Amino acid sequence: MHEFAEDPPVEERIGDALRETNATIAAAESATGGLIGSLLTDVPGSSDYFDRSVVTYSYDAKRDVLAVPREDLDEHGAVSEPVARAMARGVRDTADTTWGVATTGIAGPTGGDDADPVGTVYVGVAYAGAWGSGESTSSVERYVFDGDRLAVKEQFARQALRDALAAIEAR
Repeated sequence: MHEFAEDPPVEERIGDALRETNATIAAAESATGGLIGSLLTDVPGSSDYFDRSVVTYSYDAKRDVLAVPREDLDEHGAVSEPVARAMARGVRDTADTTWGVATTGIAGPTGGDDADPVGTVYVGVAYAGAWGSGESTSSVERYVFDGDRLAVKEQFARQALRDALAAIEAR
């Protein structure tokens, strides 16, 4: 599961950045099925900054665990910008971490369409600013990757960690 790893791997670099900023992170995973949490915990000492990963694969799990609004799921579907944003915010807030990262996508081999083909993922990143500061933020990016189911899942997870790392370094 290291076909798409850089040197050094993003899971190590994000750990260094989180330690340097005394920050924490949690993940909400759909299409990645726990792979983000697995990558993060591959790094010794990750308990310093990694709180949890929740796999919310179904609509019901997204609503129950992360409070993703039913309206977002009904109007946009699970693989969408609003749902990725709600997942990132939801895991950040329920875990009470500095950062939340989320993935929702289509790993295939079926399930895609013209608008969102197989290999599409939405990555959400949410930051928790201090109460009353107005500095809490969230962003979502859409990507399309090629490959079989396992290949796109790894690419989804690594891209999510790269997006989170970029946000951490920008702050």
